[in-house]
Amino acid sequence: MTDHDVRVLDAHEHRAAVNLVRHALHFPPVPEDDWPQVAPTYSEGRVWGAHAGDELVGTAASWASRLAVPGGRELPLAAVIRVGVRPDHTRRGVLSALMRHQLAEFRERGEVLAALHASEPVIYGRYGYGPATRARTVSVRAGRDAIHPEALSGRVSVVAPEDASDRVRAVYDRVGLVRPGMVARTDEWWTALYVRALATGANLRTAVHVGADGEDGFVTWKPLPCDNPTRGVVLQVEDLHAATPAAAAALWAFVLGIDLVKSVRAEGRPVDEPLEWLLTNPRLLSTEAVDDDLWVRLVDVPAALDARSWGEAEPVVVEVADRVLPDNAGRYRVAPDGVRRTDAPADLELDVAELGALYLGDVPPSVLASAGRIAVRDAAALARADRLFAVGGSPWCGSFF
Repeated sequence: MTDHDVRVLDAHEHRAAVNLVRHALHFPPVPEDDWPQVAPTYSEGRVWGAHAGDELVGTAASWASRLAVPGGRELPLAAVIRVGVRPDHTRRGVLSALMRHQLAEFRERGEVLAALHASEPVIYGRYGYGPATRARTVSVRAGRDAIHPEALSGRVSVVAPEDASDRVRAVYDRVGLVRPGMVARTDEWWTALYVRALATGANLRTAVHVGADGEDGFVTWKPLPCDNPTRGVVLQVEDLHAATPAAAAALWAFVLGIDLVKSVRAEGRPVDEPLEWLLTNPRLLSTEAVDDDLWVRLVDVPAALDARSWGEAEPVVVEVADRVLPDNAGRYRVAPDGVRRTDAPADLELDVAELGALYLGDVPPSVLASAGRIAVRDAAALARADRLFAVGGSPWCGSFF
């Protein structure tokens, strides 16, 4: 372990930070012409750097957002982005120092939760993050009649690239954070994922669904590289959100019906999306993978627990350990009417990372207990805990950052 100078970076240091992350992820530095589009994707005052002497050797940043939690509330969220350590300084405590400083900052800002998409999942449990949502990657053979016509309504219109970012943003805001796990998309998010992509010629295409009350869904996609497009290309769906099942079905029907397309691929879709049931032939779809998606960290455990809704069951006392933010440690009585600290004996004991995995309701406590991730002091409490933590449907993020 080596001491490091960890501090918030000034704006003029952000380019070095993003290039360090790109180097760690095996990408080239940001081109000179591209930096004006990248610079606004950082939030000033939220970019940390670790230094060895005068050299920047690690960085971590975040955006201020909101996360939908079970019961419909939206809590202040720190969306963690661009974490990286220079290859010659890994395993020297650089990342640990960054994570400790960053989490302390979130606590001071009053951000109840933190979340990230993990490039290396084995890393983040050490800092209290747990995999709270999953997503699947699907591939569907294309065809104009792929979707049951009874599922469709409204119409789909292609959007010009210069209008795409504003139109899509308006629809996303209209749809709202309707599932636990969905996040508010910040100005920086839109710049990073849409404005920059459109400005740099990423060949991103957009269409919106128009229902009885106006635009209520959108899909963005791009064709994957192909030597001979006349034999059919693969379309990659980048983003698809809709306010109604009919709008979602119409958007899927649209991309599956585009000429000279042999299949449509989509990553990051909900695990419970009923796409097989929309298809006239369910064998047109194959699931390539189901992966961890959003990793959640409870920064303020009592506030986070008290903010979500709970199922109907007798109370369970949960003892939480938190090595990074020790104020969170303690016993909590979880009941349908809320959560409070208690001195009563614990029924279940777990680390804050496991609590993060449970928080949105994707996995029941009994599953983590069977894997040895939860210590069970009262076996009868597991069934009660499963009912308390349960939610209707699967949580889903739907926004990469």
